[in-house]
Amino acid sequence: MSEQVIAALDEFVQKYLATAKKHPAMLLIEYDSDWPSECYTSSGNTGDKVDWQPIKRSDLANFSDLEKALEMKIHEDVISYYSAYWSDNLIAETDKGHLQLLQPLNQNDFERLQQNLVGHILMKRRLKQPETLFIALTDEDDFILTIDNTSGEVMLEQVGLLPKEVVAPNLAAFIQSLKPAYINS
Repeated sequence: MSEQVIAALDEFVQKYLATAKKHPAMLLIEYDSDWPSECYTSSGNTGDKVDWQPIKRSDLANFSDLEKALEMKIHEDVISYYSAYWSDNLIAETDKGHLQLLQPLNQNDFERLQQNLVGHILMKRRLKQPETLFIALTDEDDFILTIDNTSGEVMLEQVGLLPKEVVAPNLAAFIQSLKPAYINS
């Protein structure tokens, strides 16, 4: 487990919650009774906007089935990142624009996330490209932020293409560079 990644994410979540005090809409989510989550701090009818907040996980996410299916070891930064919280995606700002840090809202969402990671890795293998694992969506169509599974570097990648650039030497440094963002939509 990467303590640096968890500490960086803990600090970012605290900044996110502080920013949300000025912009309470950051912590509103559509309630879905078929998609229960510890993150909901109130309930409502499906489709209602309700309050939520990131909830620290007490257990390490299990990636063993994913690792077995792909016959590879998942980078410890990715395991730590997806094990830290149950949360809706967290909006952040960089000097290049906005992004969404992907987070699992509940166990079903985590399982869906793993299925999407399998699809991503299989696509990378089919294209004979280095294996990367996504961690964030950017505000540019088809561009994602990924972790190079070998080096741990954070990469800007257009889906289906080789990574375009190294954004940070590691995930902890990347998270530390982010500012929570409120996008009025």
